[in-house]
Amino acid sequence: MSMPFYVSPEQLMKDKADYARKGIARGRSVIVLQYDRGIAFVAENPQSLRKISEIYDRIAFAAVGMYYEFENLRVAGIRYADLRGYSYDRSDVSARGLANAYAQTLGTVFTQEPKPYEIELCVAEVGLTPERDQIYRLTYDGSVADQHGFVVMGGASGAAEERLKAGWREGMPLADALIVAVAALAADPAGGEPRALAPDQLEVAVLDRNRPRRTFRRIVGPLLADLLNADSPTAHAPEVDEGIPGHHDTLSGEAPPN
Repeated sequence: MSMPFYVSPEQLMKDKADYARKGIARGRSVIVLQYDRGIAFVAENPQSLRKISEIYDRIAFAAVGMYYEFENLRVAGIRYADLRGYSYDRSDVSARGLANAYAQTLGTVFTQEPKPYEIELCVAEVGLTPERDQIYRLTYDGSVADQHGFVVMGGASGAAEERLKAGWREGMPLADALIVAVAALAADPAGGEPRALAPDQLEVAVLDRNRPRRTFRRIVGPLLADLLNADSPTAHAPEVDEGIPGHHDTLSGEAPPN
């Protein structure tokens, strides 16, 4: 009689973690960082598929890894937020509650399913003041980390983190924050010359605390190009992001304000 095949729980968890990390590292990076008016999201993403999305009034979501896996969680998060806001009050929907819900799902999949999710998530909520901003990073196994300042996920995150540590500071204007984030995305992990990233290779959005109710806006086209051009007058305008056109996610339940 042959002996059944046995793998220790420790080895099984290690193999799952290695598998998930390798899958996440193959993707392009996403950076989430605070600036003077809120929280900015910057991703290297030349595709039309979104890595960054609005979840609720003051909450946004960013992810790296397998698209269909984090897209399912994005839709589930919007439904969770809409249902909680409708059943109780809009102020009861928080990034902390959403992060806890995502952590339970990721942890369950990691421990009970043969294949873990190959994704990392960031859930961010802009507060009325910078001190009340919330940024949560969730890994493939359901671990949650409360971050301050900036988060780098996916790709060559080590090189990007080093660049951000050197360039990021509290209270940066939006243009400076975007320039630092794009430079971090373009950094060569081997220490060589950085790549050149054009605006059409980027996906950029912000949570602007000065906007009423729905604070999420995408930054695209000429405005993004001007913000990334340090010599442009637009890059130094203090209210530059007031002109960002509205964006409506069809699953978020309401049209943008005028």
